[in-house]
Amino acid sequence: MYNFLGLPSKYHSLEGFILYWVNAWYGLNIIHSGKEICNKVKKTAVGSFLFGIGMIGMLDGIIFHQILQWHSVNMHTDRVHQIISDGLFHLLVTIIIFISGIVLWRANPLDKPSCFWGSFLLGAGTFNLAEGIINHHVLQIHHVKPGPNQFLFDISYDICAIFLLLIGWMLVRRASRT
Repeated sequence: MYNFLGLPSKYHSLEGFILYWVNAWYGLNIIHSGKEICNKVKKTAVGSFLFGIGMIGMLDGIIFHQILQWHSVNMHTDRVHQIISDGLFHLLVTIIIFISGIVLWRANPLDKPSCFWGSFLLGAGTFNLAEGIINHHVLQIHHVKPGPNQFLFDISYDICAIFLLLIGWMLVRRASRT
């Protein structure tokens, strides 16, 4: 039986969807013999993936929006609405960090650091690559640094995201072998 996303019905929640996507995309080897995933590993993977999304989103906002002031979430409006869009973005990533903290606290991931850090980097890389492709290239809501070399800044951002994904993938693969 499949749900509306075309995934097996056991992945009906957001947590299940994220875990299924991470498992399918990055080849996590944490499902054994068709059994459900160990609850602790599941919570560690999902919690640290969300933590990576929240932290890299927060760093993006602090570095690119506030310190360097290169862009805002919505560049095609007046300054007041740019600040509001940035504030809503910061609120969203703060909520994501809070939720990930609860999930990780319940998982107590200290015995699987490779799973934690790998999933964290997968979340961070996924956020940056999705944000880069969607906001910088497809919708062109903003660029990393608008101006004559904006394409180079945008591509460099995407390449850094790919490195985060690769390092995260290697760490998760290491964790799945132990």
